[in-house]
Amino acid sequence: MKTNWIRQNMLPVLAALIWGTAFVFQSVSADYVGPFTFNAARSAVAFLALLALCAALRLIRRRGAAAAQAKTPSPAYRRDLLLGGLCCGAALTAAANLQQKGLETTTPGKAGFITALYIIIVPIIGLFLKKHAPRTIWLGVILAVAGLYCLCITEDFSISSGDFYILLCALCYAAHILVIDHFTQRVDGVEMSCVQFLVAAVLSAVGMLATESPTWEALRLCAWPILYVGVISSGVGYTLQIIAQKDSNPTVVSLLLSLESVFATIAGAIALGDRMSGKEYFGCVLMLAAVILAQLPDRRPAPDAKS
Repeated sequence: MKTNWIRQNMLPVLAALIWGTAFVFQSVSADYVGPFTFNAARSAVAFLALLALCAALRLIRRRGAAAAQAKTPSPAYRRDLLLGGLCCGAALTAAANLQQKGLETTTPGKAGFITALYIIIVPIIGLFLKKHAPRTIWLGVILAVAGLYCLCITEDFSISSGDFYILLCALCYAAHILVIDHFTQRVDGVEMSCVQFLVAAVLSAVGMLATESPTWEALRLCAWPILYVGVISSGVGYTLQIIAQKDSNPTVVSLLLSLESVFATIAGAIALGDRMSGKEYFGCVLMLAAVILAQLPDRRPAPDAKS
């Protein structure tokens, strides 16, 4: 029981800390390379790191006491692993590239809070899947919209392109969470994470070749950020997310993951000296309140079976 509590609660917080600090590295890299180039490189690094981890884990299993009982993966398992990796990789590619594009013109702190809107989007999408949404969800939506207004809308009632890209990114991350929730009950989390980064690397590389002209010098200048985001943020962070979501409520896990917005704001202020206006900080408070409200239990009595 204690092990499950640690897996379902501490691992998402650790992932949120990793992702929040990664916003700084992503923001720095945006000055040198385009979003597709950056995400193709980080995904390739993450894939290689996880491929090595998968090989090591399989070797440990073969040498373990349960080696005699080890079974060859069934065709159904391989099919779910491939399909899950493809779906997760496609959603991750869209989310990561939209986020990196947005970071070209917005700050890590703002990007972190806008990205955290997936905590509101996940239960709303659940409505279309015929899942009940408590009244606190709708109050959270109102607060989130008000927070977005304070955080993103300028005096001439417009939204910057960077903030708009991050908003689209939040939609894609919500889809990513729901796809993981569907497949993580069927396949090994580390193996699916490895496949998803292979897919993300290939798709981002296609976008890079079609729309960008990267240079080796630019990649050299942001090599350390790419290695950090590739190994730690991508390889470790997303694998922690997949492991944490196994047998867990996806909305509860997404609440803990949304703490990346707080860590992103702190990291941006410390490392880059980013500062927001009073209106923008107020918007952050409203959005954080919306995130918390979205997770409060529904206190309405269950309907009478006779009625």
